[in-house]
Amino acid sequence: MQSYDVTAESSAPPAAVWALLLDARSWPVWSRVGSLEVAASQGLSADGRDEVGAVRAFRTGKTVTKERITALDPERRFAYEGVDVPVMLDYRASVDLCETPGGGTRIRWHGTYRVGKGSAWVFRWYLRRFMRDMATGLAGHAGGPVRRP
Repeated sequence: MQSYDVTAESSAPPAAVWALLLDARSWPVWSRVGSLEVAASQGLSADGRDEVGAVRAFRTGKTVTKERITALDPERRFAYEGVDVPVMLDYRASVDLCETPGGGTRIRWHGTYRVGKGSAWVFRWYLRRFMRDMATGLAGHAGGPVRRP
């Protein structure tokens, strides 16, 4: 099993960060995700508050991945699993939010997955960078200067 674990801090409160995580339509604005493929998604909420069971299809370049929300602990934990993630198996991830003493948010984005042995080192390198950019993009868009703890 491979894994990644990245963090970022935002001056925005957890509620602001949480709202962006729930709203799949916002992800292409603050992340490296190119677009939300609405037709390939299931259970998206019109008000941007997707719930457990929603399947979100995101396109990055030519690749479309589908991820299902598996757990929501409001303003604390957003968890999901890969439903259709090319090349990766058993993908599970969580975004944990923790309020900082100054009222901002510490974002911890971590996940586990399996890939073929020949590509493990490439995925480890690529996903760590990609997910770090996801965390810092979320932190910055939510409201302010981004710090990597």
